[in-house]
Amino acid sequence: MRTRKLGRSGVPVTELGFGAAGIGNLFTPVRDDEAYAAVDAAWDAGMRYFDTAPHYGIGLSERRVGEYLRSRPSTSYTLSTKVGRLLEPHDGKGEDRAGGFAVPAAYRRVWDFSAAGVRRSIEDSLGRLGLDRIDVVYLHDPDDHAEQAFGEAYPELERLRGEGLVSAIGAGMNQAGMLTRFVRDTDIDVVLCAGRYSLLDQGALTRLLPAAAERGVSVVIGGVFNSGLLADPKQGATFDYTLASHEVLTRALKLKALAERHGTTLRAAALAFPFGHAAVTSVLVGTRSAAEVADTVQQFETPVPAEFWQEARDLNLLAADVPTPERENHA
Repeated sequence: MRTRKLGRSGVPVTELGFGAAGIGNLFTPVRDDEAYAAVDAAWDAGMRYFDTAPHYGIGLSERRVGEYLRSRPSTSYTLSTKVGRLLEPHDGKGEDRAGGFAVPAAYRRVWDFSAAGVRRSIEDSLGRLGLDRIDVVYLHDPDDHAEQAFGEAYPELERLRGEGLVSAIGAGMNQAGMLTRFVRDTDIDVVLCAGRYSLLDQGALTRLLPAAAERGVSVVIGGVFNSGLLADPKQGATFDYTLASHEVLTRALKLKALAERHGTTLRAAALAFPFGHAAVTSVLVGTRSAAEVADTVQQFETPVPAEFWQEARDLNLLAADVPTPERENHA
């Protein structure tokens, strides 16, 4: 699987990366053996970029990813995690359903974008991972904490990079606006943009992607299936974590029919689409089993003919100015 570098950092990532929220028991439980089989399948398929966060399963995802990667040479993969939520012991009963994860509510998340909070978060993550280094650190969802994120957390990440404790720094969010500010006003290496550059939502195209290309900042894309609709468009499917509207569902079904007419699949097109823009370096996909990994890799390697993109434009399913991949696949 091909690799690219994150901005000016020189940190390599594979074009397809393993998003580890799913093996943090996102929505439903995943057994340990299922989680490790998923990561193992990703490794066997050539993925060498793994992304996790304290938020995912309140530490479970980091522990599982770390346990697997400890068996691999430390220079053979790239690992990213995130800061902004500290985990504090909690005597809550039941599960972390409000946080979105099917795990015991033994910890609670505490927002903290202070400099000290950043340092502590990384130390805590290293402890859960059982590793001696983290390659990439993202500020995680600083939407409501902009002042502290820009004034304290970002400068601390810059110091950590200068000290050589991390190799690349960035921000990860479900919006493009603040990520554009990070690109323009800081010296980050990468942004992780979830759900805002897909077949159904090109919000990142207006400002974020041009700014990233101009500044030499890499963009990693998450949420290419828009929380499920582009994976399997049907009544009851979700778009951006809520029930898809009739209009959006209709558009997704038209894209699916068009893909099938051109001998490909909607999922293959969704995975290929972000690479039409030069600023995009990698796509992260959350998978929770070896079977899901195998299917994702198969779709990633499935050719998407140039005629599909042209007809999508002709039918106004894609805007005329949206850049689309010039090559047929990314195998």
